[in-house]
Amino acid sequence: MSIFQDIKDSFRQPNNTLKQLILINVIVFVVLVVSRTILSWSGSGWMFVAVMDYISLPSIPYVLLFRPWTLITYFFTHVDFLHIIFNMLNMYWFGQLVREYLGDKRLLSLYILGGLAGGILFVVLYNVLPLFSMTNAQMIGASASVLAIVVAAATLLPNYSFNLLLLGPVKIKYIAAVLVFVSFAFAAGENAGGNIAHLGGALLGWVFVKQLQRGNDLGRPIHATFDFFTNLFKRKPKLKVSHRRTSGAANGSKKSPGATTTFTGPGKPSQNEIDRILDKISSSGYESLSKEEKQKLFQASQKE
Repeated sequence: MSIFQDIKDSFRQPNNTLKQLILINVIVFVVLVVSRTILSWSGSGWMFVAVMDYISLPSIPYVLLFRPWTLITYFFTHVDFLHIIFNMLNMYWFGQLVREYLGDKRLLSLYILGGLAGGILFVVLYNVLPLFSMTNAQMIGASASVLAIVVAAATLLPNYSFNLLLLGPVKIKYIAAVLVFVSFAFAAGENAGGNIAHLGGALLGWVFVKQLQRGNDLGRPIHATFDFFTNLFKRKPKLKVSHRRTSGAANGSKKSPGATTTFTGPGKPSQNEIDRILDKISSSGYESLSKEEKQKLFQASQKE
C-alpha cells in the first residue's frame, strides 16, 4: 500500500512534472506487460494484440482518422524493458535541466509537442517516401518526446557536461548530436518509423528553444488546455462580501473618476542582477545558480 501512497503523493505534489511523466510511462508499461502475460497464459493473446492496435500510432491516414487518440497514447506506451529504461533514463537526466531552467510547464509542453511532431512526421513520410509505399506500420514509445527534451537541453546549455561511464565528462551537445545522427542513420532500417519519429522530436526540441529565445512560447496552447481542465475541476472558494469604511470615505473624500489601479508582472531582470549572476557563474559555475537565477538569466537572453 505504501507504493500506491507514494504514487498518489507524487501526483498531488505541485511542480513535479518530470516524476509524473516517468510514473505514467512506468504504470502503463507494467499494466501492459502484466496483461500480456496473463492473457497469453489464458490463451487470449489476441485480446492484447487488439488493445495494442488501439493505442499504437498507425501509418495509414485512414486508420488514424478513426483513432486520433493514438497520436497521444503512442508516446506513453512501451512493452520492451530496455526501450522504457533507455527512454526514462534520458528523460530524467536531460529533463532535470529543462525543468530547472525553463520550468515544469515547458517540460510538459516539450514532451507532448515532441511526441506529436514525431508522430506526424512518421505518418507523413510513410505515405510520401517510395521506400514505405504499401507499408502498414504501427509505432509506440516515448523516444520522440524524449529526444525533443534532449535536444532542447543541448540547445539551452550546449556546454553543460555529463560524466559518462568509461568516457568521463562529455558536453551534452555532443550526446544530442550522436543520438540524432544514429536516428538518421537507421531511418531506413528495421525500425525506420521509430527513428523518423526521433528526428521529428529532435527538430521540435531545437525549434522550441530557438523560438522561446525570441519570445515565442510554442507551448502556450498546451498550457492553456491544461489550465482550463485544472480550473474546471478545482473547487471554487466561497466568497464573503464585507463592507469597511476607509478613512478617506469617513472624511468625505472621493476617488477621482479617471483613477485606475494597475498591476504589472515581473519584468526582465536589471543589469545589476545579470552582472551578479554572471559573476557567480565565473566563480562557482553554472550549477551553483538557483532555479530563480537560471530563469532570470534566460529572461535576459530573450529578445524584445
